Amino acid sequence: MAIAGSEQIVPASSNAQFPAFENILNLRDVGKTINDFLGEKRVVEGRLFRSARPDDATLSDRKRLKNELGIKAVMDLRTVTEHVNQAKKREGDLKIPALLQSNEALAEPVKIPGMKYLEININGKGFERSLLWQLKATSFAKLATLMLLGYRMEAISILGREVMQPRGLVGLGYDSLDHCGAEIADALRAFSCSNNLPMVAHCTQGKDRTGLVITLILLLLEIPLKAITYDYCLSEAELLPERESRLVEIRQIGLTDDFAGCPPDWVEKMHAYLEGKYGGIQAYCTKIGFSEEDRTSLRDLLKG
Repeated sequence: MAIAGSEQIVPASSNAQFPAFENILNLRDVGKTINDFLGEKRVVEGRLFRSARPDDATLSDRKRLKNELGIKAVMDLRTVTEHVNQAKKREGDLKIPALLQSNEALAEPVKIPGMKYLEININGKGFERSLLWQLKATSFAKLATLMLLGYRMEAISILGREVMQPRGLVGLGYDSLDHCGAEIADALRAFSCSNNLPMVAHCTQGKDRTGLVITLILLLLEIPLKAITYDYCLSEAELLPERESRLVEIRQIGLTDDFAGCPPDWVEKMHAYLEGKYGGIQAYCTKIGFSEEDRTSLRDLLKG
């Protein structure tokens, strides 16, 4: 059982584990973060990594991921819309000579040769349906019309303003637990396979969806809540270099600036929700199809 701390742990800055990567934010070894915070080895280091999107990684970054960190697999938790937007951005970047000169990796394949890529849309169809059902009939009709006309971002902004914003990061975390069980099980199962490790998991910011998957893994490893909270809250400082550009993206989908932060009580609330609604992390995993055998494999690979 994870242990709740009486105080909130909010780091003021990131914990430098290795020289900063040139163009990958929020990258860290979760095992080392937890072990350094607790002062004891509770998680195997060098196997469980998290980051923001690595799409703009430089050639040096790509080599370091593969050779220095030994990353074998990349878990991408983003939505179809995010992939479409990123592809458009990359296409535009390729037309700018100055960007091509400053980042030679733009001319390379998006996926690093020799690495396995696991694309798991953690907020998939079930999550989308749960949001749509919360819309008023008039808003649903407007959203459907915009989607049919190809105005995808404008349609999503309706969901953002009318459903996601009122739910907040905590409420959306609950919704993910309730409606994304199959996808969460797939993500957890990937970390229980030795052939995938070391692996880095990411979404766009590497904060919320990535944070949920990492939190569940750490709960399964019986890590104290104060340590899980510390790792989760590190993302806020790690993402500061691109805060303004990310705020633009957040506002485009109808959300306010607080969605760029890390609520310090988020981990404790996810834990309490799991306990109250499902009977705890073990029962939740059984419900979503992440078996006891899978859990044993994950613990054998990641528990220090």
